[in-house]
Amino acid sequence: QVQLVESGGGLVRPGGSAELSCQASGMIFVIGNMAWYRQTPGKQRERVVLISKGGNINYEDSVKDRFNASGDIVRGTLNLQMNNLKLEDTAVYYCNANGPYGYWGQGTQVTVSS
Repeated sequence: QVQLVESGGGLVRPGGSAELSCQASGMIFVIGNMAWYRQTPGKQRERVVLISKGGNINYEDSVKDRFNASGDIVRGTLNLQMNNLKLEDTAVYYCNANGPYGYWGQGTQVTVSS
């Protein structure tokens, strides 16, 4: 089993920045990639960024020039620096890890509001 714990987020002004962190524990050696997803009420969860064990990083188009992901899959860490936040970035952000199964964190709220 893999457990994921997220931290960070909160209330941010438009144009501001926030950072999310995710730490995996347990059988982290099974993890092949990690990702951040986000979800707003009534919408499907969408992937924001995916980072592979080989270091490839893929961003969703709307965050590509504003968010920066970093991490160490071997150590089970994934961070997300979010800059120039917009109202539409408001969501619950979930850390995800994939191996033989998919694993999810409990989610952390990011609210962008003036």
